[in-house]
Amino acid sequence: MSTVLTEIDPEVAEALRAAIGDAHVIADRAARFHRARVPAPFPVHRWAEHVPGIVVLPGTTAEVAAIVVIANRFGVPVVPRSGGTGLTDGAVPLRGGILLDLKRLDEIHEIDLENRTCRVGAGVNMLKLNEVLGKHGLIYPDDPASYPCSLVGGRIGTSGWSLIGSRYGHTRDLVLSFTHVLPSGQVIQVGDGGGAKLSKSSSGYSLKQLFMGHQGTLGVATEATLKLYDKPEAELSPFWAFESYEEAYRAVGLIVRANCATFAGAVIFDPEKVAYLRRDDEAYIPQPESVRALVCAALYGNEEEVEAGGRRLMRIARDHGGTYLGDEISQGDWAARHDRYATPLHGRTRAGQVVPMGWHCEDASINYTAVPAVRKEWHEIMARLCRASEIFDDWGIFAYTNGPTGADYLVEIDVGIWEQELDDEAWQLWVNAKREFSAVAIAHGGSISACHGSCREGEVDLVPTELGGVFDVMLTIKRALDPGNIMNPGKYLLDRAYEEVE
Repeated sequence: MSTVLTEIDPEVAEALRAAIGDAHVIADRAARFHRARVPAPFPVHRWAEHVPGIVVLPGTTAEVAAIVVIANRFGVPVVPRSGGTGLTDGAVPLRGGILLDLKRLDEIHEIDLENRTCRVGAGVNMLKLNEVLGKHGLIYPDDPASYPCSLVGGRIGTSGWSLIGSRYGHTRDLVLSFTHVLPSGQVIQVGDGGGAKLSKSSSGYSLKQLFMGHQGTLGVATEATLKLYDKPEAELSPFWAFESYEEAYRAVGLIVRANCATFAGAVIFDPEKVAYLRRDDEAYIPQPESVRALVCAALYGNEEEVEAGGRRLMRIARDHGGTYLGDEISQGDWAARHDRYATPLHGRTRAGQVVPMGWHCEDASINYTAVPAVRKEWHEIMARLCRASEIFDDWGIFAYTNGPTGADYLVEIDVGIWEQELDDEAWQLWVNAKREFSAVAIAHGGSISACHGSCREGEVDLVPTELGGVFDVMLTIKRALDPGNIMNPGKYLLDRAYEEVE
């Protein structure tokens, strides 16, 4: 299927209205265009290429299943969309069709105080959920950069990353089970075993991970049971300044391996990132020019353990060239971590002109020992891209820890793109650069993506290279579960599953 269905047959629209009600089937232009984009830059003049033909807002799992059955009957694509905050086009309807907006599935169905779980709809936002859980002394500790606006269903669809995942785990660890509508319309319960509140089972295949991170190509989650934790008594988020990236890199490796039970994560900002923060980030408190790199750590837990762990990390950072930036800066900067999701809206070109910049990032998973080499090669790619076009800018690199062993890091290069000037020629430059970023990650034993997914032009080209024979298994699974290629067609090169049949 390669036709883009920007218009829906009246018979399909009528079937959808009969299934979920007139009020929840929307065909006006504004609603369709609004749901054709994600935050990642795309040439504005090509926006209309991926507009859905119709928008549906189901209110129950049964209604979601009915929509998928209708799509199968008429051969129309279905694209699930939650918060729409993804950065690799997972929620973009590449082939048009039916845009399945999950925001009405926003109920908190159960809070189990004894077993420390809750059951929620896929349209629930973590910020709003934690406002309710806080009254019971609990938290759901899934903490992405897009925390204020992303939804549970989207986190499942992308298998998202949490900024405090070293302490509590990431989405794949925190979601115990979920109700899932298969591409056929069949409804199943996916988890570890038959019980919705289990985290370990040896009964049969473990399929939970298969139905997470598939970007809507294998169906759609509608309801989830989540793991809860006691709200921590104390939080510590020290920031340290370093005069060189090398010192900061060595220090963060030692901090990660300091064996602190309350360690929730650490991040290193490289010199290019510090330069961008000085220039464009209103949440950042500028440091002297001698500061070339920053390291932040976070600890969560009871007061005694956090205090002891904090003293240990302070000593390590100090002994390896770090200067503590003080309580005010540390607490304020960590508290503003989610605000940075919107800072690109007022970016500057390299010439200093203030423009509405688009933001993109490559988010590879890289072993600690390979981080410096990947950082160096990525900045070289960016330097070539910036020489080729003035609309691109290197906004520096973050590296986030993924656990107390430091086995792999989320290494993210942020790129500013003057989206209004992004024509087809500049877009191709960007696609080529993304392909180069991905090749570097693979060459150093890493993965193209740690959390966002690899759906966009450039990066997606190398998914078969990274996965090898596993990609062939993906094609087999896609063809078996979705013989009509109904669910989010065009993503992950999975159309190849149908080319083989032909």
